[in-house]
Amino acid sequence: MAEAFKFELVSPERLLVSESVEAVVIPGVDGEMTVMANHAPVMTTIKPGVVTVKPASGGEQRYVVFGGFADILPAGCTLLAEEAVAVQDINREDLARRIKDAQEDLGDAKSDAARAKAQQYLDHLSTLQGSLPN
Repeated sequence: MAEAFKFELVSPERLLVSESVEAVVIPGVDGEMTVMANHAPVMTTIKPGVVTVKPASGGEQRYVVFGGFADILPAGCTLLAEEAVAVQDINREDLARRIKDAQEDLGDAKSDAARAKAQQYLDHLSTLQGSLPN
């Protein structure tokens, strides 16, 4: 059994998770990363995706996050999400609306930088949509 550490997932609306866990898989902007106890200190930006939490008590929990950042220390990890919801509670119509809005933002982009940012967000949302269970 892996060593447990404190994990918190916080959105502006509420605290979704605050418990001892064995591992957390986070969708960082540079790729997915698995956080375990005694991880080297790091702060990373989060892209839209699925956070997988493995509680010390067993099982697995999955949450959809729409951006944010994670503060990782040897004794714990705090993920501050722009928005977060349990996978089983995800509103597929809301996700489709977000994708449509991102497509419109891409079409309305006035500069290469704005276009690249809109395309990246659209790509993240599309990947997220494809990773959700049917």
